[in-house]
Amino acid sequence: MTAPLSGGNAPARAVDAYTAAQSAQDAAVGHQTRSFRVWRGADGNGAFHDYTTETNDGMVVLDAVHKIQAEQANDLAVRWNCKAGKCGSCSAEINGKPKLMCMTRLEELPADEPVTVEPMRAFPHVRDLVTDVSWNFRVKPRIKRFTPRKPDAPDGTWRIAQEDVDRVQEFRKCIECFLCQDVCHVIRDHHKHEEFIGPRFLVYAAALEMHPLDVEDRTTALKEDFGIGYCNITKCCTKVCPEHITITDNAIIPLKERVVDQHYDPLRALVRLVRGKKKS
Repeated sequence: MTAPLSGGNAPARAVDAYTAAQSAQDAAVGHQTRSFRVWRGADGNGAFHDYTTETNDGMVVLDAVHKIQAEQANDLAVRWNCKAGKCGSCSAEINGKPKLMCMTRLEELPADEPVTVEPMRAFPHVRDLVTDVSWNFRVKPRIKRFTPRKPDAPDGTWRIAQEDVDRVQEFRKCIECFLCQDVCHVIRDHHKHEEFIGPRFLVYAAALEMHPLDVEDRTTALKEDFGIGYCNITKCCTKVCPEHITITDNAIIPLKERVVDQHYDPLRALVRLVRGKKKS
């Protein structure tokens, strides 16, 4: 005889079992509800809007912003590209600190308070989390380009010591996220955009000045046009760099030393004075 089928409450038990399994799975992957305060507005005007969304272990702030955008705020403007910490597009201020949204894990932030996400403050606001960083691209062409010395080998190439190559290699890691520009008080608080090129381009100038083949002199421009004297080496730019470039110690301070040697060294000043009198 065939055994009777189970009673009519079998579907209910199946649903309960599925719900329990789903709850266990959610707990295993760390599902939780988090609160976010996202800046909304345009052209410098706006306010924080509060959102609540479900998050998982391993999610970064950009994941949460995309989830809010998909489910609650379809018109939320946010700039991003690679989502791998290499394009520098998703720069923002998270809990008041300049960071890449794609490299800031939610588990690193306090779970008992809202995560605030707002645009960078050092540049003109466009909309929501997007700022106009085009000023940076106007600064770069002002710096004298790489000018190599004549080849010193018979085959038309150069001979370079490895230690000299290694010295500038660090500066090439810059992804131009402009977080260092954003945190710099000279630009952020004092708005010296026309007088100071900022830490990103001091790094760029250092990469050229310290290059073993370059023969161009940029010290006068650093002093008179690029405002290197404004930097008081607080090292805030170094702290926010996602590529861990030692901006202050390895780039800015050596450039300052070159400017001092060139323009403030008393012996050199005396030599220039004597030469000037001879010419006259």
